[in-house]
Amino acid sequence: MSASSASHSDPLGHALLDYQQGRLDATLTVFSNVAEEEPLPASYFFRSLWEMPELERLALEECQGHVLDLGGGAGCHALELQERGFQVKSVDVSEGAVRVMQARGVREVACHNLFDLTPEAGKYDTLLMLMNGLGLVGTLDGLERFLEFAKTLLAPGGQILATSSDISYLYEDEEGALVFDLNGPYYGEVEYTMSYGTQTGHLFHWLFADASIMQDYAEKAGYEVEFLGEEDQQYLARLTFRG
Repeated sequence: MSASSASHSDPLGHALLDYQQGRLDATLTVFSNVAEEEPLPASYFFRSLWEMPELERLALEECQGHVLDLGGGAGCHALELQERGFQVKSVDVSEGAVRVMQARGVREVACHNLFDLTPEAGKYDTLLMLMNGLGLVGTLDGLERFLEFAKTLLAPGGQILATSSDISYLYEDEEGALVFDLNGPYYGEVEYTMSYGTQTGHLFHWLFADASIMQDYAEKAGYEVEFLGEEDQQYLARLTFRG
């Protein structure tokens, strides 16, 4: 299997495949409408348990029952949960990422857009969304849609474990005051593209939801919200739907 066998619009998949095959310096370039371009080493997706941030390790401790890992990347979370005896299904929109997860031994893998998942009523006890994983919903409208959709996936009393961040600090002026366009989109709705080698991916939206707005949306959708931890502007939340 070579990186060239991944989709040409899949720079993440190409980078992960190259790293898996021994190119340890494989690095993506990330472009956004809120910050300068940044390098993203493929190695970050292959980190071990003790290389993970504290919030991710805490989330893994809080997993229950049958787990659906959304945005699985190279499978580091799914593999750790399998080691602990969990049944885990890991999904990612990247074909290359899915191939890497399969090669690394993730037992149940699928290539899906978040909203293309087939509702499987009552199947999952935990939906896991790490690495600012709540961002997969794209926008606040996407968050509202996802919170309803998640109800079709969760078992009774099931939970969503998700990390997100407040990026308001990016909009501070020299005096520390926040400068927003109040008539524009929510400041946490970010546009991204990624490139790797000669491959440039499609523009996609990623949501960074501050804790209060996430809580408002979740409670409106009928979830109980518990904040389990916070670290460097990022938080881990548990959303439980009681039905």
